[in-house]
Amino acid sequence: MTLEAILAYVHLLAILTMVVFIASEAALCRVEWLNAAAVERIARVDMVYGIAAIAVLLTGVARTWWGIKGTAWYWTNPLLHVKLGLFIIIGVLSIFPTLTYFRWRKAVRASGTLPDAAEIRKTRKLVMIQAHLIALVPLVAVFLARGFGARG
Repeated sequence: MTLEAILAYVHLLAILTMVVFIASEAALCRVEWLNAAAVERIARVDMVYGIAAIAVLLTGVARTWWGIKGTAWYWTNPLLHVKLGLFIIIGVLSIFPTLTYFRWRKAVRASGTLPDAAEIRKTRKLVMIQAHLIALVPLVAVFLARGFGARG
């Protein structure tokens, strides 16, 4: 029971961290706010977001193995697969902004060149899509936790 509570806490903490940092990315990735300092900051924020996402995934998997309900209950429930599918889509969408931030940071450090407005808007759009998809994951999670989709 203690392990279940600790895993749930760490999982929730990782989720909250992920949400805070994707919101920070969305706030920083604006044409009117992006300057050299913001480019450096957004790259660091994205790194924390990525670490939090990995922690969410690892603690979620740990909960299926060592949690009270066990792997047989979780892995046969289609809602877990929906939740993982959303998480994978979010992860794939995050690749472009991450690579973009590294490129922006390299350009700022080398020549002080900032990205153009169109590229900033395109990147922010992907960040906003991620942020909105993240909001769907807990919806699936609450139904999963209450046994919806369980067989038997």
